[in-house]
Amino acid sequence: MNPFVVRPEEAEHIALPGGAGIRLLADAADTGGAVGANLLKLAAGAEGAGPHHHTRSTEVFHVVAGTAWFRLFGPDGGDGGDGAKGADGPGDADGPGGDRVETVGAGGLVVVPPGTVHSFGAAPWQEAELLVLLTPGVDRFGYFRTLGRVRRGEEPFEILLPEQQRYDVHFAGAPRSVPPSRRR
Repeated sequence: MNPFVVRPEEAEHIALPGGAGIRLLADAADTGGAVGANLLKLAAGAEGAGPHHHTRSTEVFHVVAGTAWFRLFGPDGGDGGDGAKGADGPGDADGPGGDRVETVGAGGLVVVPPGTVHSFGAAPWQEAELLVLLTPGVDRFGYFRTLGRVRRGEEPFEILLPEQQRYDVHFAGAPRSVPPSRRR
């Protein structure tokens, strides 16, 4: 693999409702399968993704600007696999069934290992900008293009269901995410 550079004006932009959007930075094919990368901007209170997991990759979120919430379900949809119910830092909370909810501000990092059901979104009071990395990479630009059409109401969500294995995005049967209450 050769070094790979993407300038801001070269990144494809996918518009999302509320002035939000996804900048496609690198697909797995661009990096020899090492990583996939995108920059996600969410409007205040917008959901980034409902409950889902990846079987082959770790997903890394760096909060570039604003504040985001992350709901992290344990392997059984409950605790984090360590038996601990709940969070131990300010701004953290237990959700339904013992899932862990974290509120993370600019400069923070969240690492979600394979198999961990998770969801995320912007805090109700502030936009969020997230650098999202998937490693090893999976070619997912097609997924994000389709997701953009779904979010804009141009196609139904069900169009993504047959593509779960291809894009390593497996939608959980859990109820849709509900962001934590407004906290600062």
